[in-house]
Formats: sequence, C-alpha cells, structure tokens
Amino acid sequence: MGMAVERHGVPVGVLTDAANVGEADLGSQVLERIPEEVELADEVPVVADRGFDSDDLRDELAEWGLRLLAPHRKNRKRPSHSDGRRMRRYKRRYIVERTFGWLHSFRRLLVRHEYYTFIYNGFLHLACALLAISRF
Repeated sequence: MGMAVERHGVPVGVLTDAANVGEADLGSQVLERIPEEVELADEVPVVADRGFDSDDLRDELAEWGLRLLAPHRKNRKRPSHSDGRRMRRYKRRYIVERTFGWLHSFRRLLVRHEYYTFIYNGFLHLACALLAISRF
C-alpha cells in the first residue's frame, strides 16, 4: 500500500497493490491519485523511505516539478543524488508513519480478511475519509 499525505497527516492519495510490487514502482502511481484540487508548490519535497530510492522515479518526479527525498539504499552503485541540507527534511517522515498508525486503529484494515480487493479498498477509503474529517 502506498499513501500520499499532506503536511498535517491527512491522506490525499492511496493505492493498494499486490505484495510483490516494489515501492519504487508505486511511487508515481500514488502521486497520480492526488486530486487536481490539491495544489502542489514548485519543488515540493516528496519524503519517502529507502524503498522508493530509484533514479527513474527521481527523474519522473523532477519532470512533474517535485523533488524526491529518500535515503539511498545501502547497495547503491551509482553516485549519490542527495545532499545533507535537503535530507534534513527527512525527519518529517514521522507524519506518514503516524498516519499509518491512525489507519491501524481501524480493525478491518489492520489484517486483511476480505477476499475481494474492492471491499478492502472501500474500507480503506472510508477510513481515510474519517481521518480527514477528524483532522479538520
């Protein structure tokens, strides 16, 4: 599952997929799920974990005017693209992790018992809507 949140932790884009799909492959698809009504500033940082470290994803987000802030994987062979000044913003990663914690308070989402994915996605979107309502 991939999720895009705004700076207060309100989910604005959610995507679920199979467990064998890499996070770097989901990165751009999650950001495409953000509604057009949500305005993004130029060079807004996309804070992600090590699983999103991909040069292809960095280039694709740069075309959209976004900057990927993700620490490099330990087995990276190409030179680094990150500098220490920008990576200071990585400490805000807790906002996304906190949102995942809020979602785990919904019992149906903690362990997936549903056979059909559309039922699970329905409960996921309902939980995200309840989180958005409770934040404002």
